[in-house]
Amino acid sequence: MAAPDDLLLPQAMTPGTALVTAAQMRAIEGRIFAAGMPVAALMEKVGGAIARQLRRDYPTVRSWGVLVGPGHNGGDALVVARELHLAGDRVVLHHPFERRKPLTDDHWRYALSLGLAIAPTVEDALAAGPEVWIDGLFGFGLERAIAGDLLLKTFEGLNESGRSVVAIDLPSGLHTDSGEVLGAALRAERTYCLGLWKRGLLQDGALPWCGAARLIDFGIPAADIRAVLGETPELVRVSPDAIAYPTARSPLTHKYQQGHGLLVVGSRAYPGAAILAGLGAMGSGVGLLSLAVPEPLQLPLLNHLPEAIAHPCPMDDQGAIADLSALDLARYDAIAVGCGLSTAAVEPVMALVASDRPLVLDADALTVLARRDGGVEILRDRAAPTVLLPHGGEFARLFPDLDPQGDRLTAAAIAAQRSRAIVLLKGARTAIASPTGRTWVVADSTPALARGGSGDVLAGLVAGRLATRCRQERDHLNSDAIAATVAHCAAWHAQAARLAEGDRTALGVSARTVAEYLAIAAHRQSP
Repeated sequence: MAAPDDLLLPQAMTPGTALVTAAQMRAIEGRIFAAGMPVAALMEKVGGAIARQLRRDYPTVRSWGVLVGPGHNGGDALVVARELHLAGDRVVLHHPFERRKPLTDDHWRYALSLGLAIAPTVEDALAAGPEVWIDGLFGFGLERAIAGDLLLKTFEGLNESGRSVVAIDLPSGLHTDSGEVLGAALRAERTYCLGLWKRGLLQDGALPWCGAARLIDFGIPAADIRAVLGETPELVRVSPDAIAYPTARSPLTHKYQQGHGLLVVGSRAYPGAAILAGLGAMGSGVGLLSLAVPEPLQLPLLNHLPEAIAHPCPMDDQGAIADLSALDLARYDAIAVGCGLSTAAVEPVMALVASDRPLVLDADALTVLARRDGGVEILRDRAAPTVLLPHGGEFARLFPDLDPQGDRLTAAAIAAQRSRAIVLLKGARTAIASPTGRTWVVADSTPALARGGSGDVLAGLVAGRLATRCRQERDHLNSDAIAATVAHCAAWHAQAARLAEGDRTALGVSARTVAEYLAIAAHRQSP
C-alpha cells in the first residue's frame, strides 16, 4: 500500500491540483474548441458560474461595476453583467478600449440593447457608486506592460477608491506565469481563477494583488488536461484538504519501525533552536529521536524533550559543536543539521555532507555550504537524498545567479536540478522542487509563521517524517517521493499555523505553538 505522502505525487490529475502556464491553458482550450465546444457556449457556461459565485460571496450587493476588456475575458464579464442586470441589479459598464473581438462585441451590443449603463471614464464609473467591481479587462495571457492614459487612469482610480474588486481569472496587469506586475495592476479582493489554476497566482509577488483566490471549475475534461500536461504534471498545487496525515499505523508496529532521526542542532548562542527542532520532529511521529548538541545544552534540552536521546558533543571556543566523531551515523535513518548551529560548526556540517545518510540542511548549515568552494556542487555526488530548506536570503547565497524574489517556482526548479537536491524555498507560497523538474506549491499559509523559530519546527518535522519513510521504504523512494514528503510537511506545518491562528490570532502563534498544533491539525483532518 502506498504511504500517505504518495497521495501528493502528481498522479491524480484534477483541476484543483494542476498548475498551468498561459501557453498550456491556450493548448487545453484549443483542444476543447477543436473537439466541437462552441466558444460562445463556453463563455455562457463560465459567465453563469461566475455570476452564481458572486451571489454566494456577496449576497447583499445589488450594484455592480463591470470592467470590460477587448477579448474573451471581457466577453465573460459581459455575460456576468447581463445576468446580474436581468436579476434586477444595477450594473454600470466601463470599457476603456476602442475595439473588441467579434464575440465580445456581440455581447457588448446586446448589453446596450438591454439598457445597461455605460460610463465613458473611470470618474463617471466611480460616481455611479457600484458596491463591487468586476475586473474583466485581460485575464490570462497578458505579456506586455499596461499602457494608455485611459487604461492607466482606470487602474489608478479603482486602486485608490478602496472599492471591492473581483478579478476574473487573474487581476489585470499580472503576468500569468510569473505573477509579475506588468507596469500597473488592479488590486483585487477576490480572484476567480477559471478552469485551472494559473501559475502566476501561486507566486509570492501576486499575493498583494489577487486577494482570496477561488477556482471556478467549469468541467474541463481530464483527457484534455492530461494531453497537454502529461500524466504527471510538472507543477502541483498542494492544499490542506489534499494531505493524508500519517496517523494510521499497524497494530503490530513498534518504535524501531517508525524511524530514527538525528538532529545536529544548537549552540551556546541559540539553544532554543535545538528544542524547537526537536518539538517539530516529535510532532512528525518519528519512532526515535536523537539530538547532537553542545555538551552544556544536554540537560536543558532534556528538560523540554524527555523523550529524546541527547548526545553531548565537544564545544569549541565560539560555543558551537566541534565534531561528531563519537556518533555512529549509520544508526540514523535521516539527519537534519543547521538549526541554531552557528556558522562556526564547519567540520560537523561537512562530515554530514560526506556521509551516506539522507540529509536535511537548514539555517547555518546552508551558510556553511554556501561559503565552501564549489558550494552546492558538493551535493551532486552524494549517494543519499539531500533536502535544502532555505529562506530567500540563504537561497541567494547558495544560488547567487537565481532570483528568489521573482519567479520563485522557476528559481526553485533550477536550483534543485543544479544541486540534485530537493529544494524547499520558503515564502508566503512555499515551493518544493525535485531534481526531476517537478515542483509542488503550498497554496495556503499564513503570515502568523513570520516568527523566529518557525523554520526550526519545520526542519524537525521534515527530518522526522523523512526518517520514518526511509526506515519503511528506503529501497522504493525516489526524488519525487521524497519531494512529496517534504511538500506534505510544509503543508502540514502551514495548516498547523492556520489552525493556531484561528484559535489564538496571529499574535498568539509562536513557533512552540505551531509544534503543538501539528498533532491537532492531523487529528482534525484525518478521517
